[in-house]
Amino acid sequence: IALAGFLLAILAGLFGTPVGSRNFGIVFVWIAWWAILMLVAVPFLGRGWCSICPIPAPGEWLQRGTMLGPRGKAKGLGRRWPKRFRNIWLQNGSFLLVALFSTVILTQPYITAIVLAAFLFVALGASLIFERRAFCRYLCPVGGFIGLYSQLAPVELRVMDTAVCAAHTEKTCYTGSADGYGCPWGVFPPGMVKNTYCGTCMECLRTCPHDNIALNVRSLGADLSEKRNRKLDEAYKAFIMLGAAAVYSAVLLGPWGTLKLAAYSVGSLSWMAYAASFLILILLALPGIFWLMVWLGKRLSDASQPTKKLFISQAYALVPLGLTAWIAFSLSFVFANFSYVLVALSDPFGWGWNLLGTADIAWTPWLTNLTPFLQVGVLVGGFIWAATTSQKIASEKLDAARATRLASPVIGFCLVFTLTLMGLLIA
Repeated sequence: IALAGFLLAILAGLFGTPVGSRNFGIVFVWIAWWAILMLVAVPFLGRGWCSICPIPAPGEWLQRGTMLGPRGKAKGLGRRWPKRFRNIWLQNGSFLLVALFSTVILTQPYITAIVLAAFLFVALGASLIFERRAFCRYLCPVGGFIGLYSQLAPVELRVMDTAVCAAHTEKTCYTGSADGYGCPWGVFPPGMVKNTYCGTCMECLRTCPHDNIALNVRSLGADLSEKRNRKLDEAYKAFIMLGAAAVYSAVLLGPWGTLKLAAYSVGSLSWMAYAASFLILILLALPGIFWLMVWLGKRLSDASQPTKKLFISQAYALVPLGLTAWIAFSLSFVFANFSYVLVALSDPFGWGWNLLGTADIAWTPWLTNLTPFLQVGVLVGGFIWAATTSQKIASEKLDAARATRLASPVIGFCLVFTLTLMGLLIA
């Protein structure tokens, strides 16, 4: 079903009306799907979207030689992903690449169709060359930020008793069995401590003969307290997502016509200046300012840990701040434009169809008076969550007083960003 909708979005973008508000590709990808993803799926289900994402499906069917069974006549080379790229740096790069062209992607159906088709073909190629879901784990720009924010979700897949796993020599949760596939993400369930790379496909539940893996409900943000596996690539993803939320708010919702024009004029000198500013802000300015805050906190607290290690660990405080920034940004246009969904359902190509009798519904913004209050509440909640996370991470190695001194500059950074985003979204 998801693949059918995905293909319909591509076809609508290629052959439907160029008017974005009347085209299924724009309306369902960048309004309906994005709203569900950022307001429901990621905050509450983590990688729940990845469990039904259609992009890897065709390649995976060829890779396994079957659509429904766990084994068939496999196609492809089945090579292992190169060790040096077993991180999310390529995902960081792919997200930045999409983000640079986001204004035209979000508004032009034909460009949206090309991007969606490119995702499909790259995933297909990766499946025929590499084993498992290499595209999802190492390349997908959407999967990168979903993985980052899945650390906040109140659900997790975890092994219940590692001793049972140690005694089970076949390790069918990873290798697969007649009941299901081996983990498509290349994750070894007994060693999993965070949600970041678990696609919640549930294959490990099917293949564990001892019923030793469970879907648990847990406290929000539980993974942020996990001291292991804090990495620089994930820290930079936090900066990328944080900066992109601010830039999108300024470009798409702000009053600066010159900035909008520059973002839309792909290939022009003004666009090149915009792209350079975008990259400098995200890759240099935000991390640089944050590094200074961490260094200042280290001096104030007399912490003995290297600044780089403190920088990486404190960057995880930006994960809740980033998610709430994206939720607030999404609230700006979701309620205002959701009525377009009813129109696109009846007339997906903009050809004058009226399949469900809703094609003539006039654009009607919803809850616009309530939206600013929701945004303020979300952003304030994100700031408080980020501040408590920073304090908690600092307290792992320091007493309460020194931890407060270490965290204070980072909390100040989070406060300034929150106030800036409020100004961009609400003022």
